[in-house]
Amino acid sequence: MLMRIAILPGVLVMLLVGTISPVAGRVNVVATTEDLASLAREVGGDQVDVMAIARGYQDPHFVNPKPSYLLKLRKADLLIAVGRELEVGWLPSLVQQSRNKKLRGGGNGYLDASIGCSVLQQSTMRIDRSMGDVHPFGNPHYWLTPNNGIVIATNISTRLSEIDPDHADHYRTCLADFVRRLNEASDRWDARISPFIGTSVVTYHNSWPNFAQRYGLQVFGYVEPKPGVPPSPAHTLSLIQQMKSEGVKIIIVEPYFNLKIPEAIARATGARVVVLMPSVGGTEEITDYFSLFDYNLNLLVTTFKEVGISPKKEE
Repeated sequence: MLMRIAILPGVLVMLLVGTISPVAGRVNVVATTEDLASLAREVGGDQVDVMAIARGYQDPHFVNPKPSYLLKLRKADLLIAVGRELEVGWLPSLVQQSRNKKLRGGGNGYLDASIGCSVLQQSTMRIDRSMGDVHPFGNPHYWLTPNNGIVIATNISTRLSEIDPDHADHYRTCLADFVRRLNEASDRWDARISPFIGTSVVTYHNSWPNFAQRYGLQVFGYVEPKPGVPPSPAHTLSLIQQMKSEGVKIIIVEPYFNLKIPEAIARATGARVVVLMPSVGGTEEITDYFSLFDYNLNLLVTTFKEVGISPKKEE
């Protein structure tokens, strides 16, 4: 059946031969975190409009749904999620309430960014709540290594090309440029941290396994006795004794945790509390995926030197 025509002849020809992309204008992308949003902007360029739900200074496990999120999701062509149950407490209900069928699992409108990534600490044993906030499908903070950043960006580029095939070449070009720049930056980051490979650190929450593995840090212990469980006096005392015994001088804390107990541990052990940012947007300085690593690695190396951790001599 021929459509009623009230459009320009050139546009009519394109409609009849099917050369107009199914996506009108830019692709609307909603990412659950600022990190995924940053990577989407890298590979989407000027063909995408991107917004993030969780702010970089927020704990992405806990997000309070807002009406504005629903409005964004209703208009979204693509939803990019961290997956691995990071958003399990808040995202499914938002997607359901949005009534956007594109975003349901299994369709092109939903992307689990973790596919193909190196996800650590995947469990093969039975998990229950007595073990704390453990993720059976692996630690969801996998974006904190550039290796996985490339995989995530590739996943996004591929999916954008499927949704918007008319601009597939654009997405591939942007991806190639991103990978080139990230590899160059990785060389710089490796050189910065390499003299301190093997340094032991304590972290508040188990957010840093990929980051620690990538940059050669040894996670000695955690301020939390179990993931998501507040520190107890007995656990805190035990941690202080162990840190003194082993000379651990660094306590890494995420910006959304209370500093009272980490600072008390630092006073008792002579250690230094370092507030690292697990996400883009954690501070005004961290505006994209590149500055996330710039900020964290520069702060770490500066602190290592201030507390007297000596760089290892090259053999």
